[in-house]
Amino acid sequence: REHLTDLIPHVLAAAGDADAQVRECACFALGQISEHCQPEILGYSNQILPIVFSLLDDATMSVQATSCYVLEMFCERLEPEAVRPLLDPLVRKLAAMLEATTKRAVQEMAVAALAATAVAAEAEFTPYIGGIATLMNKFMGLQEEHLYSLRGRALECMGHMAIAVGKQTFRPYFTGTMQCACEGLATESTDLHEFAYAVFANLSKVMGEEFAPVLPELVPHLVKVIGANEGHMEKAEDTENSQFGSLDDSDDEDDENGAGYVLHVRTALLEAKKGAITAIGEMGLHSGSAFVPYLEQVMEVLCEAGRTHWHPIIKCEVAEALPSMITPSIIAYHNGEVNWQKGDANPDNNPLSQHTSGITAAVLTELVELMQEEEKETVGKACEGIQSVIELVGPHALSDKAPEILKCTHDLLIRKAPCQEIDDAFEQVAGGLGEDDDDNDHEVMMTAVCDLVAGFTRVMGIHFIQYLPDFLTAILAYAKSSRPVSDRSMAMGCVSELAQEMDVSSFWESQYKPAILQGLADPDDNVRRNAAFGCGVCCEKLGDKVVQDYPTLLQALSPLFSIKATNTESTAACRDNGVAAVSRMIMASTQNVPLAQVLAPLLQALPLQTDMTENETVYTCLLGLLQMNQPDLLSQSVELKRVFLEATADNSRVANEIKEKLKLASESMGWVA
Repeated sequence: REHLTDLIPHVLAAAGDADAQVRECACFALGQISEHCQPEILGYSNQILPIVFSLLDDATMSVQATSCYVLEMFCERLEPEAVRPLLDPLVRKLAAMLEATTKRAVQEMAVAALAATAVAAEAEFTPYIGGIATLMNKFMGLQEEHLYSLRGRALECMGHMAIAVGKQTFRPYFTGTMQCACEGLATESTDLHEFAYAVFANLSKVMGEEFAPVLPELVPHLVKVIGANEGHMEKAEDTENSQFGSLDDSDDEDDENGAGYVLHVRTALLEAKKGAITAIGEMGLHSGSAFVPYLEQVMEVLCEAGRTHWHPIIKCEVAEALPSMITPSIIAYHNGEVNWQKGDANPDNNPLSQHTSGITAAVLTELVELMQEEEKETVGKACEGIQSVIELVGPHALSDKAPEILKCTHDLLIRKAPCQEIDDAFEQVAGGLGEDDDDNDHEVMMTAVCDLVAGFTRVMGIHFIQYLPDFLTAILAYAKSSRPVSDRSMAMGCVSELAQEMDVSSFWESQYKPAILQGLADPDDNVRRNAAFGCGVCCEKLGDKVVQDYPTLLQALSPLFSIKATNTESTAACRDNGVAAVSRMIMASTQNVPLAQVLAPLLQALPLQTDMTENETVYTCLLGLLQMNQPDLLSQSVELKRVFLEATADNSRVANEIKEKLKLASESMGWVA
């Protein structure tokens, strides 16, 4: 990722090579980079898209197909404004390719590219849906078995277009798409089944309660698939008479205990089961109260899969689907929303219906079990699930489960959970300890754990304060300079979120201030960014309790203001958070900030480059000072005028509500664009 600036020009040059094989390889390289270097690669869209677009006309069919692959990988994450300049010619060219070629590989890649383009364009794809749907209908009607993959791709494209254009626009195509998907279930093609389940998931998301009429047909089918056994035991080959038979040290006792048998897994069925779980989770989340009658049978099969299935991808999918089972109950018994209060766990104020309480308890019971699995990915998904449940249902969700959930979470932070003990045991045998801290599974899981801790504070409120010392110590252990960058950044982000929700004044001097100062001096931009955020939040929340440390904090923040706006996104975000931190300090205690020294570099660092969430903080601060006729700000009127006019420009990314306030202030100052 860090070498993209040097790498991309060479790959793009190769894409224009005279040799078709070189062009094809360059396209494939761009596809791989687009798939695996997100989101950094999106910054090169203006360079990549025109070249790939021209390669769709390449004389060599394999280059055309590979360029479609690049578009698919690249467009999936693009915003509408990035794809807009090429949208019309791109859709027309891909459609023309589909009509002109009979090469199945090219057709499949072109359909996939159209689907990704629709996702990127969002509502701007609306003018094209009629023509593209007509093309897809032709492919969705294919009956030849060797063309099922193209049929499935077309079905997938319809689902993606539905996501792009929304319910109103897609409604005329809903029935036909569903009919094709259900017809695919009547075949023996597990690929078509998998494509159908993906479409069910997408269309339930788009159509909402209008999806409910198909539940009686689909739910029993999906329940059956989820409960099916996609593996079977077969007796291993007889080795008694083979030339290696003498090496077999098994005995009769092994055979009696099941040894000598091999598990054969039909991986296609495994993927289909995963898709079925995804689909049923989305149906539960979006189909409304009509899903309530199916909750019992769906919960039964999901819980069974979560407890007994041997493969982690199924357990992960179960962990993602389980929280969705609560939503139908909330719609049926709470008009779609539980009105809970932070920290209010008083039984007399319990807002939950008996039905919602029951389904919530069942879901949390299963998620806690999954927190204690041996696969980190499963544990991470379980933590995400618990967070979503408690933030949806509120403190009463934790009334009986809090001690167990808090213990499991703390065990993960101190590396005492089953998934970590297995790793540590392996590392000890291998001669090293804790080296897995750099792996992606660890990073993803621990981020989910820290997010869950932050969720506890948002839901439990003051009741979490008794647990804060143990949790804070455990989290800050990851902020040590000896830890990997991802751990340090994660820890700083987490303790900053805790400071937003809790009174951490008792921990300021001993833990927060040292950690923030260390974080602001860190060589990594993401760590410094989170430390700057934490600094500002603590000053905002703790007020006069920290003003004596303002000089030290301002000195630690000052290097962030020397970051150039042309630097990378992470460094720009680092500067943005430095600006926001100083803004919070000014609002918390204006008299303790040397405005004559601070305001000039603060204004020079505006507008914010990447972290638009901090616009409200920064401009609220400036508007407040302006309202006070603060002399140091007024002495910077030329620079302040520039900032306000840039923030209110048509192409500004500042929210409209803030823009209006800035425009009013500009008019009162006599500033006209």
